[in-house]
Amino acid sequence: MHKFGVWAPKAQKMLLKWRDRVLPMDGPNERGWWTLEVAEAGCGDKYAFLIDDDPTEFPDPRALRMPEGVHGASELYDHSLFQWHDQLWRGAPKVGSIVYELHIGTFSTEGTFDGAIPHLAHLAALGVTHVEIMPVGTWSGRQGWGYDGVALFATHEPYGGPDGFKRFVDACHANGLSVILDVVYNHFGPVGNYTTKFGPYLNPKRKTPWGDAVNLDEEGSDEVRRFFVDNALMWLKDYHCDGLRFDAVHAFLDLSAIHFMEQISIEVERLSATLAKEFYLIAESDLNDPRVVRSREANGYGMDSQWSDDFHHSLFTVLYKPKGGETGYYDDFGSLADLHKALKHAYVYDGQYSGYRKRRHGRPTDGLMAHHFVHFDQNHDQVGNRGWGERLEHLVGLHAAKVAIGLVLTAPYIPMLFMGEEWCASSPFLYFADHDDEEMRKKVAEGRRREFAAFGFDGDVPSPEDQATYEMSKLNWNELGEGSHAEMLAWVKALIRVRRGHIALNDGDMHHLLVTSDEEARTLVMERDEVRVLINFGEEPQRFGLLKSERLELVSRDGVGVGEDHLALPPVTLAVLLSAKDETENRQVARKKRQTTQRQSGA
Repeated sequence: MHKFGVWAPKAQKMLLKWRDRVLPMDGPNERGWWTLEVAEAGCGDKYAFLIDDDPTEFPDPRALRMPEGVHGASELYDHSLFQWHDQLWRGAPKVGSIVYELHIGTFSTEGTFDGAIPHLAHLAALGVTHVEIMPVGTWSGRQGWGYDGVALFATHEPYGGPDGFKRFVDACHANGLSVILDVVYNHFGPVGNYTTKFGPYLNPKRKTPWGDAVNLDEEGSDEVRRFFVDNALMWLKDYHCDGLRFDAVHAFLDLSAIHFMEQISIEVERLSATLAKEFYLIAESDLNDPRVVRSREANGYGMDSQWSDDFHHSLFTVLYKPKGGETGYYDDFGSLADLHKALKHAYVYDGQYSGYRKRRHGRPTDGLMAHHFVHFDQNHDQVGNRGWGERLEHLVGLHAAKVAIGLVLTAPYIPMLFMGEEWCASSPFLYFADHDDEEMRKKVAEGRRREFAAFGFDGDVPSPEDQATYEMSKLNWNELGEGSHAEMLAWVKALIRVRRGHIALNDGDMHHLLVTSDEEARTLVMERDEVRVLINFGEEPQRFGLLKSERLELVSRDGVGVGEDHLALPPVTLAVLLSAKDETENRQVARKKRQTTQRQSGA
């Protein structure tokens, strides 16, 4: 027996197409829902809905499986039939996270959930604690990034469908890895979105970069919000995910008294208490608004962390000078002072005028722990939205890439790696899609060419709709042990090992962080109790004084000169130094005494 249900508040008549029968549904009720119990219906049955007198058969907006793609019939699926093996799993702690973003389609040769499983042991050995999976909700076509999903409750069939994703999550937990799923609640994809046939899921009066905004605060918005919140809870409860990453929350256009993010936070907390399991909620936001990650008790939205674009932009522009039309938001960055501020205060723009936006932007993050911000030197957007999908190492070379990941893994924030960067993968990560609508395929390919011509990229960029673009983006796992790939992998493993071995490198209290920088010398020093990180970003060797009892633990390249009381770093080099705990405390006391004396003498 199965109870079919669909929200269609404006419909005058609703029919269920089940097997070879067409059955009238009961409704609508006070909230606009139509329902029908069918005693013989069960897992695997195909079905669809007919609205009023339209003969078109529409898939269920909440379908749990879409085996024939976004335009086909829905299929009943029973979550209770899967056999899990992770009953004792409770997830990795949020504050000690090392996140690894990956795309299922290009992470393995097979491009499936099952194809990814053999590589999970590599991530566990690396020291990763959380894998962040790019979206898996069903979209039009076979390959894509996943951000054009339209059947959000159904897991993408070419990846392996719902059971395939469950096997993947189960295997992650067996390898000690938590799973964060990237979800997209700010828009639907351009092909195959039938939700608007049923109800006001979108608000045509408000626009986002992807079209009409999702209806979060006008007529019918209670059920629209319920649709997305239920989707979030499904991934956590039925698929055993350990967290969610919410795409572009700045496109949640919501004037409600209780913001949509706050509602999600509340309901996830209830589920957490029920299951006795901690969940990790991460937002992608360009608002530079600390309310996103402040607790609800402090009048925030209750997200645990947010991606930190300001850190990425400031680090990237120190290492690489964007050319011509490449610049865009990079125009606001480029000095070592920006990187210094991003390390010390999370946001570079916390109320200052932004030349790119032509207005003031952001507000300070006062009182927030560093663990509320996720730092990275590359991610799917920053790599894939370049014309040729160049990774950081492709642009700046091995030494600079080692410095970048070294800073990410020694800073106080939650570090995130993008798949393959731990061995500076040779494969690019390009934008690719597979729209089954021919007109849409042409528009996407032409739009991509126009976009990058305006950005100043030379020559034709790969067409997103070309199968070769997708294949080119797959990781080559055979290169891990070769040359510079092996060198980078050893460096990243060493960095994570040091991070794991020292409390100071997992301390999110910003009062325990000291940062100094020298724009002219192109140097930056980050001190975190007994750990000191020295960086020479410049083209000339630079000399740093050694503190008492300090020893060199890690260095990103050969050629370091070590004297009795100093260290000489070659160009583009990062070094990690360690001190004894008691000597660090002695220095802190001495520093405080010096500051007191200086104040008194100044008075």
